[in-house]
Amino acid sequence: MTTAPLLYVCVRPQQGAAAAEYESFRTAMKLDESRLGHLDLVREPLPDDVFDRYSGFLVGGSPFNLADPESTKTDVQRRVEAGLERIARRVAEGTPGDDDAPAALFTCYGIGVVTRMLGGEVSRAYPEDTGPVTIELTRAGQGDPLFGGLATRFTALTAHKEGTAVPPPGATLLAVNDGCPVQAYVVGDRLYATQFHPEPTTKAFTQRMAVYRDDGYFEANDYDVVAARVLASSVTEPVRLLRAFAQRFGPADAD
Repeated sequence: MTTAPLLYVCVRPQQGAAAAEYESFRTAMKLDESRLGHLDLVREPLPDDVFDRYSGFLVGGSPFNLADPESTKTDVQRRVEAGLERIARRVAEGTPGDDDAPAALFTCYGIGVVTRMLGGEVSRAYPEDTGPVTIELTRAGQGDPLFGGLATRFTALTAHKEGTAVPPPGATLLAVNDGCPVQAYVVGDRLYATQFHPEPTTKAFTQRMAVYRDDGYFEANDYDVVAARVLASSVTEPVRLLRAFAQRFGPADAD
């Protein structure tokens, strides 16, 4: 454990949704603002000294899609992907067991960035509807320092248009489900990636749904039905994953 803070990396153009996502991460991990920094990668470049200042990185979701043709991507999206790849590469290159090396958890959109960087394939073949899904740990997941403390089967929230069939080279598969085969993996002992969202409460998730109501994740007219299904679900285990990450890689006084 270190005295350096963790850093939330925002990759959402919608500032209201980004601010709410930061608060969800911070609350779930029981960290105050001095122990969880905030970088808006949509509007700011990745600082040159970022790996000296922070012990670990939490990458949130985004309406960007990695699998979109390069010709359709904006300069902002390309810059965001380059910054995320720089973080992922630095963490992946760390020496296993080196407590001074940075750690990272990439979620939703972020898992695609890591997968591509490692030589894996991301496609539109494995989308999941907005709402609760069942996640199942693999044998490796059950023995993992972070995932091993979770229930073998648990509910999490998803909303994505792309996914991965098999983990990329060098990654260990930690969690699966039927709709999107790769739900979580680890590279080495410090680079984690999840397809599901570990940070929001059900209420926070429905508020995020309202922001992206017309973005094709669900039928806009079905908002009330989908929101009711989300609010009726129990998503206790993903939060425990974030707390385990904070305790293992965050500031020494993390709860």
